[in-house]
Amino acid sequence: MATFRFRLQTILRLRENERDERRRELAQALQAKEVLEEYERRTAEEWEGLNIRLRDCSRAGEVQVDLMLNLRRYQMTVAAQREALKQQMAQVEEEIERRRERLAEADRQVRVLELLRERQFEQYRREEDRLETKMLDEVGSRGAVSEVDP
Repeated sequence: MATFRFRLQTILRLRENERDERRRELAQALQAKEVLEEYERRTAEEWEGLNIRLRDCSRAGEVQVDLMLNLRRYQMTVAAQREALKQQMAQVEEEIERRRERLAEADRQVRVLELLRERQFEQYRREEDRLETKMLDEVGSRGAVSEVDP
């Protein structure tokens, strides 16, 4: 009996490698998102700290104009950073979506080949079973003929 050989195994392996690469790309994009989220969390804390310091400066009996001006300038810098961060986050989200779509397509391509391999294997098994049954029938009929012809 011949062993089953899937003729498209090399292509399947290539598709699996491509799918694995797409997974790595998606993981990198998700990691970039995590980094941006952490940076956003830190800038939000910094923003809140600046607001508290500005309120404290306003409440004090003696207004420290230079300190308030410096805090306001820094607050504008942080605001610009936060705005740039929002734009980066939107770009990363779009990239994540693109990479998810590419991964889904790579998964589909692998699945199509796996299903084809399964169908071909089932067809191979049925043919092997048919040949084995035919062979056993021939052996059985020869044995029956030899018992009749002594």
